[in-house]
Amino acid sequence: MNKQEIINIVKTKASDKIQYFENLIAETRASNNDTKSSMGDKYETGREMLQQEINNLQRQLNEVLNQLTVLQKITSDPSEKVQNGALVKTNKGLFYIAVSMGEIVSEKQKIMTVSAESPLVKVMYGKKAGESFTVNTIHQTIENIW
Repeated sequence: MNKQEIINIVKTKASDKIQYFENLIAETRASNNDTKSSMGDKYETGREMLQQEINNLQRQLNEVLNQLTVLQKITSDPSEKVQNGALVKTNKGLFYIAVSMGEIVSEKQKIMTVSAESPLVKVMYGKKAGESFTVNTIHQTIENIW
């Protein structure tokens, strides 16, 4: 498995999300400016709702920026145990431990990207190939680690 390719796919996905949120924030700000009027409270409420939406989008953008910062620190060096940057194959699937970006496809294989803070990773953290663990009554065995 090419871990550098996986890192690049996840970074691209994060960059795309950043661009998406930046565009959405800009569009929402523009529509917020359009609602300025002296018509009274009805428009003030509308502007406040748009401001809350901008704040929510900004929070999501900051989260993705933080994820990109985490990704910048991860190397493609091989791993012998489950840790940040490890690609882990269990009998249930492939997991890339870095940030939570959902499912990606590399070399025609589906890989679930998961954060080191996820319950799954917390249980398997530090384990080596051949070891087993259970999460939510689902028993898994680690087959390989890259």
